[in-house]
Amino acid sequence: MKVILLKDVQNVGKTGEVKTVSDGYGRNFLIPRGLAVEANQSELAKLNSEKKKKEEKEDRIKKASEELLSTLQKHHFIIKVKSGASGKLFGAVTSADIASHIKNVLGLEIDRRHIDLAENIKQTGEYKVDIKLPGSVRGQIAVRVESLEEN
Repeated sequence: MKVILLKDVQNVGKTGEVKTVSDGYGRNFLIPRGLAVEANQSELAKLNSEKKKKEEKEDRIKKASEELLSTLQKHHFIIKVKSGASGKLFGAVTSADIASHIKNVLGLEIDRRHIDLAENIKQTGEYKVDIKLPGSVRGQIAVRVESLEEN
């Protein structure tokens, strides 16, 4: 019996896969528990249309992420923070600070979790910051941390 798995089933397969199982296992275990449906023409057509929609959605997300990354890479972000004479910051620049700076400068909303800092920035200088966007889009942006001039 061929079934389409609706959920991941251990030792059988993952969601959306078409698998051949014994008739008893399919009728008495998988189908009654909502883990699978029998693979007929209408169910296979529905599965294919869902896969197509999912691929289109992933393509839209990836394209939007690539556009966002290219916009971010065109800019050089300068963050001014209070610091000591040696360039050591009073506090640190975090991914949340970088995200809010991007929002203030460009008006683009970016989640702080998409900004990958190995550790918080605690010194003035130039930094390359990794960005990991949805759709497996990765890149780097330039961030310069400067001392805040007090008048």
